[in-house]
Amino acid sequence: MAGLSMTGRERVLALLRGETPDAAPLMPITMALAADLVRKPYREYATDWRVLVEGQAAVAERFGFDHVSAISDPCVESSDLGSKIVWFEDQPPANDEEGPLLADKGVLARLLPPTPGSLPRAANRLAAVSGLKSRRGGELLIEGWVEGPCAEAADLRGLQRLMMDFYDDPSFVAELMDFVTEMEIDFALAQLAEGADEIGIGDAASSLVGPDIYAEFVAPRTARYIAAIHAAGGLVRLHICGDTNALLGALGGLDWDILDLDSMVDMARARRSLGSARVLLGNVDPVGVIARGEPSSVRAALDACRQAAAPAWIVGAGCELPRESPRENIAAMAAFARAG
Repeated sequence: MAGLSMTGRERVLALLRGETPDAAPLMPITMALAADLVRKPYREYATDWRVLVEGQAAVAERFGFDHVSAISDPCVESSDLGSKIVWFEDQPPANDEEGPLLADKGVLARLLPPTPGSLPRAANRLAAVSGLKSRRGGELLIEGWVEGPCAEAADLRGLQRLMMDFYDDPSFVAELMDFVTEMEIDFALAQLAEGADEIGIGDAASSLVGPDIYAEFVAPRTARYIAAIHAAGGLVRLHICGDTNALLGALGGLDWDILDLDSMVDMARARRSLGSARVLLGNVDPVGVIARGEPSSVRAALDACRQAAAPAWIVGAGCELPRESPRENIAAMAAFARAG
């Protein structure tokens, strides 16, 4: 972009160091939109690292994003462990909620965390990180991705079963989340070794638990993720879809580098709760504003978000940018970021 002095990677890192970058960093999540830009069905995007790299490079180049990401779907780890996955040609795959791998809790005792890269879907993500590093490393922040302790536990046990287990069998939940934490840390470190600068931790299911359960079960294990990633020289982006207003106190006690907030979170409340120095990302409504609005409403929503989240803020939406988002609305996001 004309008039800018920093690369995207430099821009993000400057903000994280507490410095003033030449523009607001721009780090929206894109998956289906990236696949569409390179005219590939989503199943190929999720399973062929070459397609993912091409899609991420295309979306970053077209809209001036400051990062590229290896995120594809929440089934990578569970699939490699043997979970039944429901596949679609042009939609993200889904874990089978009716027949999860750990419908019988006794199966957990027989599971062993796989060596990262030894099974096909994890190996594909590692190749994607390496490919992104080769393609845009040094210019853009390279983002790897893992499932958080609550999200992956839900993937393996089934969401409804896990929610009941918190009350009926908390010792099993603790054992399951410890297994998940060990596995995901290994996977995160393998992605850092392939060239990731930062690891996204996606933990949508944790937005469905209250602050007491989050503090007891989820936060301590998320802290272990973060400590291990930091010890290996990586950064952490914590992404929790959903309403996390009630979790802000617990989230403030974690040492993440970037916190994604969904559109239902009160950004001004989050800033007051978390303090002025923590870096927040989001939280424009991805559907109501980005997909269904127009450039003027996108700019207005971003301006309101900036005022609530300043000073340490990264431009983005509450979650993934929908694939049907008008391209002029995404361009408006980029122009807003570069102007301020």
